[in-house]
Amino acid sequence: MAQPADLLHKAQARDAQAQLDLGQIYVEGRGVAQSDERAAHWFGLAAAQGNALSQSNLGLMYDRGRGVKQSDQEAVKWYRLSAAQGEANGQFNLGVMYDDGRGVEQSDQEAVKWYRLAAAQNHLDAQYNLGLMYVSGRGVEQSDQEAARWFGITAAKGHDSGQANLAVMYAAGRGVPLDEKEAARLLGLAAEQGNATAQVNLGTMFEEGRGVRRSLSQAYFWYALAAAQGLEDTVSLRDAAARKLKPAELAAQDSRISRWKPKPQMH
Repeated sequence: MAQPADLLHKAQARDAQAQLDLGQIYVEGRGVAQSDERAAHWFGLAAAQGNALSQSNLGLMYDRGRGVKQSDQEAVKWYRLSAAQGEANGQFNLGVMYDDGRGVEQSDQEAVKWYRLAAAQNHLDAQYNLGLMYVSGRGVEQSDQEAARWFGITAAKGHDSGQANLAVMYAAGRGVPLDEKEAARLLGLAAEQGNATAQVNLGTMFEEGRGVRRSLSQAYFWYALAAAQGLEDTVSLRDAAARKLKPAELAAQDSRISRWKPKPQMH
């Protein structure tokens, strides 16, 4: 990518790609003072020229009220323009607006429509959200098999929530054969990325010896990490496990917890 001075010259000459790149630089504060206002300005100029990714980015700025006054209606307007050009982020974000009923009348069917279009372009969060729609039967006929399929696609790409949800389905035999070892494996992948729900579920698997060798030390370790993230009801699980450990075991796990860092998320 060109340096900001070169980009600025091109952007001022109405080069839409340069305007998009400059907006992204201001969002991230790379080589310039971070400024949501400047980012929104450049995204806006490129969006007005029909640049699809800038339209999606500008929609996100309105969605979150970053650099512009928050407006669900403006967010939807720019997401829709981007989505109509086939931009996956615009399609996904428009789906979310329909899902939540923000800036548009709530519609599960419209949400699914836009998620599906983005999912076809390998948009991870759209694929994951499709799984959620199939689990609950919102906008589609309820299907555990389809939910597991979409969660599986995202899980294979390292999506921690996809891994955690697919694990639950394996643990219950919903849409996939019952397989507690696979459930524990998937929970481990998500838990290592810092997914608090996966951490507490993995702790339970260790406490009960389901899919893994029973280990109160391991259960305590994962409960404690989930509790540190403020996940509801995990403090009592952590404390109950701690009471069953010998002082040396507890000290060893506390030392391990203090050194633990989540693996970078793959999505």
